[in-house]
Amino acid sequence: MPPNGPFEASPLPADAVELGRFLDAWGVKGWVHIQPHSADTRALFESPDWFLLPPEARFARGFSAFPGPVRVRVAEIKVHSDGIVARLEGVADRNGAEALKGARIHVPRSAFPAAADGEYYWVDLIGLDVFNREGVHLGVVRDLMPTGPTSVLVLEYTETADGVDRTAERMVPFVGAYIDDVDLAARRITADWQPDY
Repeated sequence: MPPNGPFEASPLPADAVELGRFLDAWGVKGWVHIQPHSADTRALFESPDWFLLPPEARFARGFSAFPGPVRVRVAEIKVHSDGIVARLEGVADRNGAEALKGARIHVPRSAFPAAADGEYYWVDLIGLDVFNREGVHLGVVRDLMPTGPTSVLVLEYTETADGVDRTAERMVPFVGAYIDDVDLAARRITADWQPDY
C-alpha cells in the first residue's frame, strides 16, 4: 500500500479549520466514529472532501495510516445514536477504519455553508476585539466555551497591577441580552458588559 494508504497526499488549505477527530472504528464495513469539536456540525456534513492530519505527537503512538496531510472523499456521513459516523472512499473494512484512530479532520473555511442570519461560526469570532457600549476595550476573543444551551466568549486582556502588566481572562455570555452587535468585517463585537462584572 502507498505511504498515504488509499488517500491522496495534499497540502492543508491555508484556511483549513480543524473540526474534529476520528475516535475509532464503527462496525465492520469501514465506518469511523467522529468526535466533533463543535455542536455545529454542518460543515462536516456538507463538505464532500476532508483534509486529514495525523494525530498530535502525544496521541500518535502507533499511527501509520499516512505521514502527512491527505485529502479524502466522504462516501457517507450520518448521525447515529451515539454521535456522528462516516465512511470514507477507500476504507472498506474495520481494520482500515481502526488505522485512522486519532486522525484530525479539517475543512477549508471557504467550504463552510453560509451561516444563518444572526448566527456565527466560532472560528469567525476568534480574534475579534470586544468593546462595551461606552467604548471600553474588554479584550480579544480567544475561545468559546459551551455551557449548555449557550456559549461564553473567553476574552484575553492585559491588566496592570502594581505597575506590572499581566494577561487576564474575562468571560461574556454570547447571548442577545449582552451582545449588541457582531461586525465581522470590522472584526469587532459590541457588548452590554462592564469591565468589573
